Amino acid sequence: MQIVELYPRDLVYAHEAEAQTGIPQSVIRKWASRGKIHSFPGDGRLSGNGHGYKTMYALPEIKELAKTYRPRQPRDR
Repeated sequence: MQIVELYPRDLVYAHEAEAQTGIPQSVIRKWASRGKIHSFPGDGRLSGNGHGYKTMYALPEIKELAKTYRPRQPRDR
């Protein structure tokens, strides 16, 4: 997906993307750090627990990757 195809309504925070797609926030952040999805600076609004939401992600990109996402089974220790 090209960045020029994104609209402001397509940008969401990790917790919003998790609610809409079922993909854990940690996976969304990992995809962004690996360059699979784009991340954008957020507006820094407060989350209510002393932290601010700082990063937004492109929801269409997350939905595209969510089609092939398979959660890993926890390892036995």
